[in-house]
Formats: sequence, structure tokens, C-alpha cells
Amino acid sequence: MAGISSVPTSALAAGGLLGGFALAQATKQRQLGGVVFAAATAAAVPRWRAAVGTPGAAALTGLSVGAMGASHPLAKKIGAWPSVAVVSGAVAITSWVLADRRAER
Repeated sequence: MAGISSVPTSALAAGGLLGGFALAQATKQRQLGGVVFAAATAAAVPRWRAAVGTPGAAALTGLSVGAMGASHPLAKKIGAWPSVAVVSGAVAITSWVLADRRAER
């Protein structure tokens, strides 16, 4: 059976944002959502580092954290779920382009 290492980092990063938000909404416990987000990001970081080096991994981590932060004001304009979908998509696409696509080669 395949483990977490077979999951593309783009899916991990987007899943951490989407899953974290879903859990926070369902439980009304924002901290639990933060745990899911942090765990998914922590799982992606070593693979980002292997694919794009430490500076690239730091940039992708910053993008993920920034996306989570940006989703809050964006939610006031377009709604909570659309906002999370937009930022998750942006993180997923960037992670795939910079890291996963290179790892596939």
C-alpha cells in the first residue's frame, strides 16, 4: 500500500488548506483546522526541499501560510468556501509547477 510519500505535494498542500478549513467548520474549533494545515505542510516540506532546495521549500511554505492568511479577507468578498478553494488551487498549482513536476522527471 502506498504511503503519504506517494501523494503529490500539491495535493498535500491543498488538502491541508481544504481539510483544515472543513474540520474547523465542522467542529467550530479553529485550532483543529490549524493542526491539519500544519501537518499537511510539514509532510510536504521535506519533499519540497528535495525537489527545489531549501530556498524553494521556504518559498512554498511561505506561500501556503500566506494563502491561509489571505483566505480570510478574501472570504469577506467572495465567501468562505470559494475563498478556500481559490487559495488552495493557487497553492496546488504552484506546488505542482515548482516541485511535483520536477519530481516526476
